[in-house]
Amino acid sequence: MKTLHLNFDNALDISKAIANKHRMEILKILSEKPHNVNELAEKLNLPFSTTAANVKKLEDVNLISTEMVPGRGTQKVNSINYDRIMVELFKKENKEEKNEIIMEMPIGEFVDCQVKPSCGIVGEDDYIGIQDDPRSFYEPDRKKAQLIFFRDGYVEYRFPNRLPRGTRATEFEFTAEICSEAPYHKLDWPSDITLWVNGVEAGTWTSPSDFGGERGFLTPDWWLINYTQYGMLKNFKITEQGCFLDGMHLKSDTTIKDLNIHEMPFISIKLGIKKDAVNRGGLNLFGAKFGNYDQDLLVRMRHSQHSEG
Repeated sequence: MKTLHLNFDNALDISKAIANKHRMEILKILSEKPHNVNELAEKLNLPFSTTAANVKKLEDVNLISTEMVPGRGTQKVNSINYDRIMVELFKKENKEEKNEIIMEMPIGEFVDCQVKPSCGIVGEDDYIGIQDDPRSFYEPDRKKAQLIFFRDGYVEYRFPNRLPRGTRATEFEFTAEICSEAPYHKLDWPSDITLWVNGVEAGTWTSPSDFGGERGFLTPDWWLINYTQYGMLKNFKITEQGCFLDGMHLKSDTTIKDLNIHEMPFISIKLGIKKDAVNRGGLNLFGAKFGNYDQDLLVRMRHSQHSEG
């Protein structure tokens, strides 16, 4: 499955090209198999000239391709170039902004875990280890994981501490695609999922569902549709003012100072279900090739010069 990623550079032209009922119908027809313009015009019940003009607009933005194919003579045949279009509202930059550190880690790089069935680790092409067997979480191939799920417990990651000497952290962000875990999937299945940073509780999000029944944008075709398909992208932020979830202030006294980042050689990130959670509905954690979002675990940290007092 080939995906076109839209960003600020190409979103406007693509959006204009598909903002037309006939052109959308052309894309739908070509998703089934290639057609020439005569065939498209017949299926759309449009004049040849109108159909050709719409085909040209789709060609101009590289949504479809045209090639010469031998048949009754040589004819032009149109085929679709992409199966999906994804919009990236914010451009990902490889370079770090001044006073900002960005780190991404695959979901299989956890250093500690404690999980209970239903549980499992899934790679891009198959299961890793055995489903519902916690021993699979210790397989060397776990580093290739694209989906991790468990009904109870936690996973812990350790990011390198790249805070420059002589500075102090002012903001810490953690972003991941997550949802609840139920057998197969269940849309009404709340789960209280908690984040700890350096052993300090940062906040809890109550996932409403274990989402399934509709394939995730990135979820491989071999993964059954009645299994978990995608999660929600959640952003936890800890600042000098407190803890935030998707921009909303949480009822917590924790601030970034409590994380003691400057004293640690690493930054511990733990995601899991608290033993006293009201909704013990498990956890699904998605990698860059599963679910709806093309990213692994993302940490962003901002800092400033250290000042005494």
